[in-house]
Amino acid sequence: MNNVLKVNFSRRKRLTSVLGLVLDGSRLEGVVLRRTNGALQRQQIFSITLALDPLTGAPELVGQEIRNHLDAVGVRERHCVVGVPLKWVLTAHTELPKLADEDAASLLQLEAERGFPSDPASLRLSYSSCPLPGGKQLVTMAGISNTQLATLEQVLAAAKLKPVSFALGLAALQPPGEESSNGMLALAVGESQVSLQITCGGGVAALRALEGAIENEAGRRELNTDFVAREARITLGQLPAGLRETVKRVRIFGPRELAQQLADEMELRFEPMGLSVEAVAAYAPNEFGMTLPPEASLSAAFSLAARRLAGQLPAFEFLPPKPTAWQQINKKYASGKLRGVGAIAAGVLVIVGGLFAIQQFQLMRLSAQWSAMSAKVHELEGLQTQIRQYRPWFNESFPSLSIFRQVTLAFPETGDVTAKTVEIRDGTLVSCSGNAKNNPALLGMLANLRKAENVTDLKVDSIRGKTPMQFTFDFHWNNGGGHEN
Repeated sequence: MNNVLKVNFSRRKRLTSVLGLVLDGSRLEGVVLRRTNGALQRQQIFSITLALDPLTGAPELVGQEIRNHLDAVGVRERHCVVGVPLKWVLTAHTELPKLADEDAASLLQLEAERGFPSDPASLRLSYSSCPLPGGKQLVTMAGISNTQLATLEQVLAAAKLKPVSFALGLAALQPPGEESSNGMLALAVGESQVSLQITCGGGVAALRALEGAIENEAGRRELNTDFVAREARITLGQLPAGLRETVKRVRIFGPRELAQQLADEMELRFEPMGLSVEAVAAYAPNEFGMTLPPEASLSAAFSLAARRLAGQLPAFEFLPPKPTAWQQINKKYASGKLRGVGAIAAGVLVIVGGLFAIQQFQLMRLSAQWSAMSAKVHELEGLQTQIRQYRPWFNESFPSLSIFRQVTLAFPETGDVTAKTVEIRDGTLVSCSGNAKNNPALLGMLANLRKAENVTDLKVDSIRGKTPMQFTFDFHWNNGGGHEN
């Protein structure tokens, strides 16, 4: 059953460093973490205000704005874990009896069609379950619009970032799978809302975004603690009795002043109900199973990045799966034409098989010819070896001068591209660095160099700046003449 509820479609690549990002209203918070020998190191940390809305603004412009902010603080990491806003998430609940995995998946599909206000096919769904008495499970179904996720992916691509996970920041701060999260009501004070999560028995029993809990009064955020406490009590009351009785603790995350203010109010209302309340100010020493940096500050961005580096799966994963090449072909041709395409493919396979048979016959014939001439070839090779002993020891092709000549001919006479250094190693590996006034001039010079007969494996190592541009490239020189001993 757990395999049905905890499906993870994305391929999880083992990373040594990652950028944690959390989008909360107009605020974008981030931290770059690196894992080294079982310890976490914090590289950069930042908190910025976006002028453009990631969902309504042009993705190219929003991505460029984010890229400019990242460049300003020196962030070069490309892989990122993104904490999506909880207000994007639609939730529904259902009680699931003990069933086989296939039956459970079918039932969840039906419940999703009934529980969500939109077609489940338009949502990226993720599930979490809590055990109930009698072998049942309470399943929390969480979904985000595919359109929103596609827009976010376009923004990140424009910012030159590669997402490896779309998850929830609160679930990273208080992961439901840990034993300490059993019977826990967690609240996170954000920029414009308070996020609520209730965890029981290793799963999420309730998930809500309390919008309207924070008001902006003359540029100062005011927290409506009465509203939060009332909504938390209502959410607790909506849980099945078997789960409601297990909730004994309340943990509050967020800015120190607002979190403590909310903790004081919750303590007055919930301690008479037998619930303990605490405002969380720092991580536990063994929070992620790795040594934390001394300057580690409690945040959703830090938790998302740290749990990714620790190899811990998120409670909810919303990153759309990347279809394989075969899946794309199957989707493209999965119509009435598929039978015709299959017949064509079969014909192509027959032709290719025939070509391989002809090739094998030719190889056998050439092998017989080689057996007849191999003795004479070996004799000629021996004579060639003796001839080379009497050739001059020096190289008559002047390889270094030939290389410099070819590089000089490739550079434009107008001076739009100039070289600063040219280094030749082992007579074949050439490295060059220099400046170019613009990108077309640099591309033209590289095209001239690629046309050279002796130049192979031309690779551009780095390009920095725009106008002017600094570049570095290298290539291999194939010396096609001269005599060497």
